[in-house]
Amino acid sequence: MADITFGTDGWRGRIADDYTFANVRRCAQGFATFLQQQGLAAKGVVIGHDQRFQAEFFAGAAAEVLAANNIQVWLTDGATPTPTISYAAVHKQSGGAINITASHNPPWDCGFKVRDPNGGAIPPHDLKTIESLIPADERGVKQMKLDDALSDGRVMLFDPAPAYIEQLHRLIDVAPIRQAGFKVLVDCMWGNGAGWFHRLLGDGATTIHEVNNQRNPIFPHMSRPEPIPPNVDHGLSFVTSLGADVAIINDGDADRVGFGDEQGNFIDQLRVYGLLGYYFLELRGERGPIVKTISTTKMLNKLAAIYDVPVHETGVGFKFIAPKMVEVDALIGGEESGGYAFRGHVPERDGLLAGLYLLDMMVRTGKRPSQLLEMLFEKVGAHYYSRIDTPFAAAKRAEVQARVAAAKPERIGGLKCTGVLTIDGFQFLMEDGGWLLIRFSGTEPILRIYCETTHQDRVEAILHDGQRIAGLA
Repeated sequence: MADITFGTDGWRGRIADDYTFANVRRCAQGFATFLQQQGLAAKGVVIGHDQRFQAEFFAGAAAEVLAANNIQVWLTDGATPTPTISYAAVHKQSGGAINITASHNPPWDCGFKVRDPNGGAIPPHDLKTIESLIPADERGVKQMKLDDALSDGRVMLFDPAPAYIEQLHRLIDVAPIRQAGFKVLVDCMWGNGAGWFHRLLGDGATTIHEVNNQRNPIFPHMSRPEPIPPNVDHGLSFVTSLGADVAIINDGDADRVGFGDEQGNFIDQLRVYGLLGYYFLELRGERGPIVKTISTTKMLNKLAAIYDVPVHETGVGFKFIAPKMVEVDALIGGEESGGYAFRGHVPERDGLLAGLYLLDMMVRTGKRPSQLLEMLFEKVGAHYYSRIDTPFAAAKRAEVQARVAAAKPERIGGLKCTGVLTIDGFQFLMEDGGWLLIRFSGTEPILRIYCETTHQDRVEAILHDGQRIAGLA
């Protein structure tokens, strides 16, 4: 029996190694006991899954455990986007949700995410409680056959789409997008986003053209369904031949999003968050706090100063963002991985709604994506971002952490270092308002080195200095 630990967003493991049916049932039992202790079990639980190998059967195994604990289960009738599952928890007024997904991880992984009654990530202290309640082996797990649970109504199959689509139509008027005549390329990355923009926008002058829209758990043409280069390159190669106005790229469970411009150039996720901030503050005239992880763009801090709204910076992961969004009634929350959440909705990443908002931004301004970036940079200046991911041996983690903690660089990439933040990892601040961040991933055995700067010609030097500080150069 493997030790089960919840990282940045749930528990993830390699299928048939530590991610087994037995361990999924143990995890489900821990969550069931947590719900009972919190007085939430009587409200029931929503369970959904993605398109990964055996995901629907892992979801069924979790449903069997909750049903055996006398907890009502609403089980999605097929693969479902993560934000749709989260909204279903709110619509059903349930005690929470379980989502069987490994999101952007490699094809051999699967995952187990839990959500609270708001549809948001459960905060770290409660995740620790759930971990402590996971039984040591299957002898501590209650279970019943799924067919029996379906027969007696303890598990009910349902379609979460209608309620979710109604919710999105309350948040945004899609009629102008339908009538705009856009040609939209959607890269579904072989995941849960397939077919959804057709459903959300319907028939109209705007046309949707999907690629990679079948179920294929090995995720061809990409190392993983994560909407960043080089995984996006195959999808973006269709932009110019199609004559598309924009590319929308959803990750495997459709909670994250990437974009490409009309020339097939990738728009990095920090710039997307800057565009979304500008969209709400300037074009929609809305006001409210901004929540951002330490690993995302300082363009939001500049926008917040211009429009006189507060900014709250958190550690990486929606387990930090979601509680803070609820606490401060945030206008928008987001992270460097391409996940963005919005006020009036669930405090959960929604790659489908983010795509609609960017299309609405194009409608309101009459500008194409490359022109939207020019408009943003006129407001806050041009910003440049990059990231290096390096696998590491677990035995080296403490050594690397100690080395970075002891570092006192005077300059990084030729720019003066002005301070260090340790909200999550080590973020070295630089004189141009940019930064270098060194931190360990919370979902994989990877050391991440990120940077953002106003000097395009210094990006590689900053990242190299980050590798040197970590002892990797």
